Amino acid sequence: MNKFAKIVAVISILLIFISSCTDKTPASPYGDLLSKPPYTSLTDSIKQEPDNDELYFKRAVLLNTNELPEPSLDDFKKAWSLKKDERYAFGIGNLLLDRKPDSAILFLREAIKELPASNLLQLTLARAYETQNKNEEALVLCNSILEKNPQQVDVLKMKASLLDKKGNSSEAISILEKAYAITPFDAELNYELAYKYAETKNPKVLSLCDSLIKKDSLKIHAEPYYYKGIYYSNTGNKTAALNQFNEAIQHDYYYLNAYIEKGRIYFEQKKYTEALKVFELANTISATFPDAYYWMGRSQEAMGQKEEAKLNYQRAYGLDNTFTEAKEAAARL
Repeated sequence: MNKFAKIVAVISILLIFISSCTDKTPASPYGDLLSKPPYTSLTDSIKQEPDNDELYFKRAVLLNTNELPEPSLDDFKKAWSLKKDERYAFGIGNLLLDRKPDSAILFLREAIKELPASNLLQLTLARAYETQNKNEEALVLCNSILEKNPQQVDVLKMKASLLDKKGNSSEAISILEKAYAITPFDAELNYELAYKYAETKNPKVLSLCDSLIKKDSLKIHAEPYYYKGIYYSNTGNKTAALNQFNEAIQHDYYYLNAYIEKGRIYFEQKKYTEALKVFELANTISATFPDAYYWMGRSQEAMGQKEEAKLNYQRAYGLDNTFTEAKEAAARL
């Protein structure tokens, strides 16, 4: 090797050594993915500024948007290790909540020690508790948040849900009414309150649903008619209930719950043929709706068609393995 070649070789080695020293970014198991678009520019920036927490956060959000939770979680964790920011902890907590609720609880407890004033993290922890059926712990957190911020509608809605699980329907409705007074324009909240009114035979559902119908200028929402139908059915006015369920179906042909409730009225009236036709129509609209199969089975069993009924019970349970009524009905036959 001549003198010039030796100099080139030494320089090359030095450049490699310098490059390895200046690149502080640890090797990632997702290196190939992160080196490709749309992550290339962020990855290059991270190599230049490995201690910039905001860059990891931006890449984490992009990864999560593209439904890549594992590398997204890694980036959220890296951002959190660099700076205790609520956004980073929320990202970690949410991703863990979907996959490892126990781990989410452990992480969020520690994160709240770092950021004790974060209502967002406390609410996320309450949701994690709820997924693990630790409803009392979740309720304590909700109450703690509401003591400081009584106008938090999301927390009020969660508290109402937790109270309802405890069987305290009247207090749950009272909490929902407080939330409604704060945000009467929240459609989801309107529907939730209307359903609770209907289930508890509270006539307030009628005026609430009428107000929703007036606001529906395009006449496309089936829900107000459906909830009125539930109320009338629960209070024994089956004719009025049928009229409301028919209105719901006219406003939204694909509103399957209205078919089920309509068919159930015929079933209770022992009009099994009419009931079966309604449930079959729901099944035609959606062949993956387990309730339709179940009620087809109930109607067929009532008419003595036991083989067909058993098959439909099995189909219902096959689509939803938490549908214990369908499983038990099939076993009975």
